[in-house]
Amino acid sequence: MSRLRKRFDVNASAGRTTLVIYLTQGDPSPAATGDIVRAVAGAGADVIELGVPFSDPNADGPEIQAAMERALAAGGGLSGALATVAELRDTGCDVPIMLFGYYNPMFVRGPDRFAADAKAAGVDAVLTVDVPIDELAELRDPLAAAGVGVVPLVAPTSGDERIAKLRAIDAPFVYYIAKTGVTGSAFAGASGGAERVAKIRELSGSPVAVGFGIKTPDDARSVGAYADGVVVGSAVVQAIAGAGQAGAARAAGDLVAKLRAGLDRGE
Repeated sequence: MSRLRKRFDVNASAGRTTLVIYLTQGDPSPAATGDIVRAVAGAGADVIELGVPFSDPNADGPEIQAAMERALAAGGGLSGALATVAELRDTGCDVPIMLFGYYNPMFVRGPDRFAADAKAAGVDAVLTVDVPIDELAELRDPLAAAGVGVVPLVAPTSGDERIAKLRAIDAPFVYYIAKTGVTGSAFAGASGGAERVAKIRELSGSPVAVGFGIKTPDDARSVGAYADGVVVGSAVVQAIAGAGQAGAARAAGDLVAKLRAGLDRGE
């Protein structure tokens, strides 16, 4: 069992909602990213979703787009993301880490080489925003051969037949997009709510985490009442941007501690 899936399963056994925190590698600097990861893991993040800076992040809202621009200007990218994970593993950080990104940098590197590099660095799984379920095999097969998982996205518009195809993937978890649109927009509840999440869990055979727009402890608690995991990204990215380099790790850790406390109050 992968480290990532084990975290979901252990939390489920304990009645604990898994908290997934998105961070952009290289924002505010490549050197600071490791400290931020350690801070949020220590504050209660169960899983780190490490964004790979990319020049055309069209699925992301303004907060994460700005973070990716800052990260690229500071020298972030796929090689930097892999190096960050490797440094974290070398220093004893064992929090599950998944790379979140767009397929172009992975394609340019080559799927086989990328899979080998991800395994060597200590990456647990990969989520590609712009690769649909029907085309995942090109990346999933080399990743699976290397022992690295794939986290698929499910949208409110995804049909049951399409979701059922995920059972063959045996994903560590499925990321359910709470609503159509881009990251960071206002949260008004996940489309379909508890019934929709339960159906995705049944069809896919995997735990389900919900993301897109979840920003506050109350948002997290409302979704955590029925989802296996909750993903928070833009709010953490905003906290980092507002704190500057010196205060980034503390600001991110403080917000994650509040999110964790909010989730735990709902248990």
